[in-house]
Amino acid sequence: MIGKLKGRVDSVDEDGLIVDVGGVGYLVAASARTLRALPTLNEPVSLFIETQVREDAIRLFGFLTSAERDWFRLLQSVQGVGAKVALGILGALPGDALGSAIARQDKAMMARAPGVGPKLAARLVLELKDKAPALGAGDFGAAAAPAASALPKTAEDAVLALTGLGYARPQASAAVTKAFNALGADAATAALIRAGLKELAQ
Repeated sequence: MIGKLKGRVDSVDEDGLIVDVGGVGYLVAASARTLRALPTLNEPVSLFIETQVREDAIRLFGFLTSAERDWFRLLQSVQGVGAKVALGILGALPGDALGSAIARQDKAMMARAPGVGPKLAARLVLELKDKAPALGAGDFGAAAAPAASALPKTAEDAVLALTGLGYARPQASAAVTKAFNALGADAATAALIRAGLKELAQ
């Protein structure tokens, strides 16, 4: 079974990517959030892999962190959640939001994910309430968006400022990344901090 792949990004589409490992291309499915955070084409990439073997196929699912892979496995322990729905949930909700939705039994937030209707959302928050805390709420939030070190100095300074205020780095990084994407590359550190705080307060 394949547990990890290290290679280069060969190509990316809306459902996954091809990782070139020594001239062999591995087709790997991934969440929209993971796909947005990938390096550019031909750049090195390292993915944690979940291998699923079926009678008619072997499928690989890729994640930037082992925590995100653990969420993927946990979500599929709920009846009615297959690989496609689990990836949809991971693509729609960052780690802190996913953990928060389960902790607060927030069916509406869970239902934001594609393929998750009201009944499935209710089942998810109910069945995972005792299992999710072991994974932690925000473990893959930073990897879901571009890593803070990949951001310009103004954004990195904003992340440091938010962590100085007591926020966990994954939450701060995800909030600043979202603010940076909304405000643009010319945004000043102060503006990113304000927008990041507003995002964290939601």
